[in-house]
Amino acid sequence: MRKGAGRRLGPVALVVAGGFSVQFGAAIAVMLMPRAGALGVVTLRLLLAAVVLLVVCRPRLRGYGRADWGTVVAFGVALAGMNMLFYQAVDRIPLGPAVTLEVLGPLVLSVVASRRLVNLVWAALALGGVALLSGGGFDRLDPAGAAFALGAGVMWAAYIVFSARTGRRFPQADGLALAMAVGAVISLPFGVWEAGARLVVPSTIALGLAVALMSSVLPYTLELLALRRLPAPTFAVLMSLEPAIAAIAGLLVLGQGLHLLEACAIALVIAASIGAVRSQARLAAGPTESASGQK
Repeated sequence: MRKGAGRRLGPVALVVAGGFSVQFGAAIAVMLMPRAGALGVVTLRLLLAAVVLLVVCRPRLRGYGRADWGTVVAFGVALAGMNMLFYQAVDRIPLGPAVTLEVLGPLVLSVVASRRLVNLVWAALALGGVALLSGGGFDRLDPAGAAFALGAGVMWAAYIVFSARTGRRFPQADGLALAMAVGAVISLPFGVWEAGARLVVPSTIALGLAVALMSSVLPYTLELLALRRLPAPTFAVLMSLEPAIAAIAGLLVLGQGLHLLEACAIALVIAASIGAVRSQARLAAGPTESASGQK
């Protein structure tokens, strides 16, 4: 029984660990933006992450059909779009509100994709936490920054869909490595246009590598593995943890403090995520427990 629970909670732990990695990496990226600009940081992140993944995974290129390559290209486009839009957002508005707006994409996906009423309830609770986390202050944010964050949320929803499909079509992290290469190629002209020679400064490359490892290589690999065993609706609700993690990263790395209202919002979001996980665990445990009883 305990082993079964561990197998069910394993993908959840992967998602949470990936969330901490990506948000602390995002905080470091904010510190890097004065050196390379938002698009320059995206280019460094995707390009260096692609190099690391291609060297480590050495993905096989033969034996795949047109549908497989279409999926991995769509995944790469989602990766590039999500990152470029998000970094444009955090270049204009604080990290916490940016992630709060961005997470609306996965929340909408969870509502649309779910076929169980209980998942809709948890998604609604998480959405309430996201609204509370805003503190009613989205009207005071830079409009362009807010729009970029919402656009990143749309691409985040696409990332969830195509990440799951890529994980089913390609072994290990091969699909992720190839998609990262696609994203790097897409972002490269934008990064060169904005940052130019600043991209090749050694200290900038070093920080860019840290961002690539923390915000791309580690979290995307963990999420890709998790999505092989976790339904997309549950994964999308778990993404509601991101505003809370971003707030912690903003506090520890960027010195952005938390107010009582924001703490209450984080508690709501965490409660929704735990509820979604427990509901999924009960659903998965049902047939297993029944079979055990028959034995």
